[in-house]
Amino acid sequence: MRWSVVLGLLVAAPAAAEVRSSAPDAFVSEQVVTIDAPPEAVWTRMGDIGSWWDPAHSYSGRATNLSLDLDAHGCLCERLPGERGSVEHAHIVHLDRPRLLRLSGALGPLQAEAAVGTLTFALARQGADTKLTVTYVVGGNLRGKGVALAPAVDGVLAHQVARLKAAAERR
Repeated sequence: MRWSVVLGLLVAAPAAAEVRSSAPDAFVSEQVVTIDAPPEAVWTRMGDIGSWWDPAHSYSGRATNLSLDLDAHGCLCERLPGERGSVEHAHIVHLDRPRLLRLSGALGPLQAEAAVGTLTFALARQGADTKLTVTYVVGGNLRGKGVALAPAVDGVLAHQVARLKAAAERR
C-alpha cells in the first residue's frame, strides 16, 4: 500500500489520540484507553496482531501477513505477497508479560527517514479492566517534517489502539 494513501485515510482516525510534543525532527504520540478485559487477555490479543491491526496500514494490504513474536529480539514483521520479501516494522527491546512491551522501529513512512522510534505498550490492571498506555517517541532526521507527520502517525496509532481494544473486549 502506498503511504500517501495511508496518510490520506488518517482524517477518519479516532479523536482519542494526542500529540504530546512535536518539532521539525521529533514528536511524541500517546494514547490512553481502558479496556474491559484483564491485562493477560489484552496481552494475548496483542500477540495476535493479525486479528486487530488494520490491513489498510500495512505494506501487503493483509493484516494476516503481520506477525509479532513476543520475545526479546522478537519482530513485528510482515510477509509480502508471493516471494517478494518481508518488512521489519520494529523489533522488541523490552518485554515484561503482561505489563510492558517496548519496540524499536520507524513505522510506515518514517522507515524512509533517518529516524528512530520507540513504541511502548504499558498495561496496568484497574480492577477487572486494563489501562493501556501506548507511547511512540520518534526522533532523528525527519527532514523538517516532524510537525506535519506527528498528527498523521498519531492518528494511525489511535486507530490501531481502538481496534486492539475492540478485539480484546470481544474475547
